[in-house]
Amino acid sequence: MENRGQITEFIEKHFRHFNAAALVDASRAYIEQLDKGNKMMITLAGAMSTAELGRSLAEMIRQDKVQIISCTGANLEEDLMNLVAHHHYKRVSGYRDLSPQQEWELLEKGLNRVTDTCIPEEEAFRRLQKHVYELWKLADEHGERYLPHEYMYQLIRSGVLKQYYEADPANSWLLAAAEKNLPIVVPGWEDSTLGNIFASYCIKGDLMPQIVKSGIEYMTWLAEWYTENTKNSEIGFFQVGGGIAGDFPICVVPMLYQDLERTDTPFWSYFCQISDSTTSYGSYSGAVPNEKITWGKLGIDTPKFIIESDATIVAPLMFAYILGG
Repeated sequence: MENRGQITEFIEKHFRHFNAAALVDASRAYIEQLDKGNKMMITLAGAMSTAELGRSLAEMIRQDKVQIISCTGANLEEDLMNLVAHHHYKRVSGYRDLSPQQEWELLEKGLNRVTDTCIPEEEAFRRLQKHVYELWKLADEHGERYLPHEYMYQLIRSGVLKQYYEADPANSWLLAAAEKNLPIVVPGWEDSTLGNIFASYCIKGDLMPQIVKSGIEYMTWLAEWYTENTKNSEIGFFQVGGGIAGDFPICVVPMLYQDLERTDTPFWSYFCQISDSTTSYGSYSGAVPNEKITWGKLGIDTPKFIIESDATIVAPLMFAYILGG
C-alpha cells in the first residue's frame, strides 16, 4: 500500500482481530473499490456532524474518496452550526450524572445537549435561521422549489455565513461538499431543527410547504443518479450508524429492479456498516448484511463488513487509513 502514514502503520500493526480486524478489512476493500473506478456513497446517522466528523470527512471529499452522501437533516445543519458557533458550544464531561434540574438549567441557558456536547441555540440555530429564511422567502416569491441541501449550498455560496465562522472551514464537510457540488440525499429532512422551523413558518402562513422538495423527489432523483452512474462502474455503500440515512438510499436498488423492472440494475458493490445496534426484534439498523440479500440490495458475492463499535472512533480511523494517513 502506497503513502503509508503513521496511523496506517499503527492500525496494521495493532488491529489484528475481531472488530479491529474488520476495520482493516473494510478499509482495504473500500480502497479496492475506488481503485476499480467504482464510486462510494457514505451515509451519516446520529450526531456525526456535532461529533465533528468533518475533520476527516472533508478531506475524504476533497480527495474524491466519496462521490455521494446521504445524511439526516440534523447532520446537514449541524455541520454548519458548528462552523458558525464553535466557540459557544459547551462540553459536559459528566453528562451521565446530571440531574433533571441541571438539564433544565441547560435548557434555560439555550444549551441543547447531545450526549456530552451542548449546541448553543442562539448562536447556532438562530444565526442560520434568519439567513435560510431569506432563501425560503425568495423561493416562495418566485415560485421556485429546491431540495433541502440545495438551500444549504445556496447559503454557503452566498458568503453570508463567513462573518460568523468560528471553526476552521477546512473541517466542514458540507463546505467541502459544496465546493465539489457533491450530490446529497437528505431523507426525513422534516425531522430536524430547520425542518421544524420551516414547518412553523408554514403553519403561520408565511411560507408554502411546496418550496422544499420532498423525500419522494429525493428518491426519484437518486434512482436516475444510480442508473446513470452504474453504466460504466459500480457503487459501494458505507454506512455510518443506522437509521433513515442508510435505510432510505439502500432501497433504491430493489426499487429499480423490482418496481421499475430494470432488471439490469446492479447490486451495491460494497457494503460496510459501523454500528453498535444489536440484531433483535426486527431492528434494521442491527441486521447483519446477509439479510439484505433477501431484499435484493446486496449480492451473494458483495464484499460485506460490519464493525460493531462506536462510529465516532471507527470512522475517523478508517478515513485516515483510506487517505493513507
